[in-house]
Amino acid sequence: VSDTVKLYFWAALVLLIAELIGSVSIPLGPGKVVLLPMIWALLLGAAIGLASTRLPQGLSVSRSAQVRSAAILQYALLIFIAKLGLVVGGSLPTVIAAGWALAFQELGHFVGTILLGLPVALLLGIKREAIGATFSVGREPSLAIIGERYGMDSPEGRGVLAEYLTGTLIGAVFMAIVAGFIASLNIFHPYSLAMGAGIGSGSIMAAAAGAVAAQQTPEVAKEVMALAAAANLITTTLGTYFTLFISLPLAVWGYRVLEPRIGRTTKASFAQSAVDQTVVDEPVELGWSGRLSAWFAAAGLALLGTFVATKTLPAAALIAVALMIGAAVVGELLCQLFRRKVPAVCWVSLVAMFLTSPWCPLAPQITAAANSVG
Repeated sequence: VSDTVKLYFWAALVLLIAELIGSVSIPLGPGKVVLLPMIWALLLGAAIGLASTRLPQGLSVSRSAQVRSAAILQYALLIFIAKLGLVVGGSLPTVIAAGWALAFQELGHFVGTILLGLPVALLLGIKREAIGATFSVGREPSLAIIGERYGMDSPEGRGVLAEYLTGTLIGAVFMAIVAGFIASLNIFHPYSLAMGAGIGSGSIMAAAAGAVAAQQTPEVAKEVMALAAAANLITTTLGTYFTLFISLPLAVWGYRVLEPRIGRTTKASFAQSAVDQTVVDEPVELGWSGRLSAWFAAAGLALLGTFVATKTLPAAALIAVALMIGAAVVGELLCQLFRRKVPAVCWVSLVAMFLTSPWCPLAPQITAAANSVG
């Protein structure tokens, strides 16, 4: 059995188990921690990787297969980017009408993570992982950006994945506590705090904006939630390009300048060096057949997850995944046509957003189809 087939088998099994477990809420102080199926999938995947040497040869995930999985993930994430584009395309007029005030808050969401997070990471002894962990708030588009630029089996890939896990596990509770505390100080206008709450994560936005709105009058609370939703939408649409063309180059430059000056060598540094010394495999470059298999597999897993979660699979879902695959193919072709000067992540999102934008005559039908896939 080929490595790729085994990887897709395990991916489907892990997804099935994770969706059957579902979301688990754990009360914690004034809020709660919500463990999503993504967490169970990550834990199960790690367990399978660790136990690979003890599994039968036909089921074991070899080191070469694990390296290949990182290359597959780089392209499979484009299906998620396509889904994201289909979701936000219809809201482009809202983004345009929001004005520069909401667009400017992107500086705080992404440049702020570098100005504050990068020096702290270097002082803690973290090396190149600091680039992936601090160039953004580490949500799903950030995984795709780092995956395409560096590969997920890299220090930068480990950094962004660690940030993603941290935000998923404690992000909502942390932001609710911090936003509520800052709101109580009456230093910033509640509208300003509302715009800061929209960082591109629905759960974190709801938690932070809710904590701010709870301390306002009903009229102001309504405006707080509306502004937070608008800011979240802008971060989702513009954030991918902002992080790619501004904050990622800034993080790389900041690391190059600051690491020789304030970088330290700690236990964290030695741990990273040990990992890097074991990762000596040459990165895998997928041809078109490998990319197509990654896109079809990701789309198939999306259908499987939708069926398990909703107990139904409408015909529109098949149309939706076909459009996602189509957007990924067209985006990759445009990326190659322009000699990869603009990454595939941008092209795929632009193609998908156009399909559900007001400028596409079939936008209502495509939007309805896209909403049928979780």
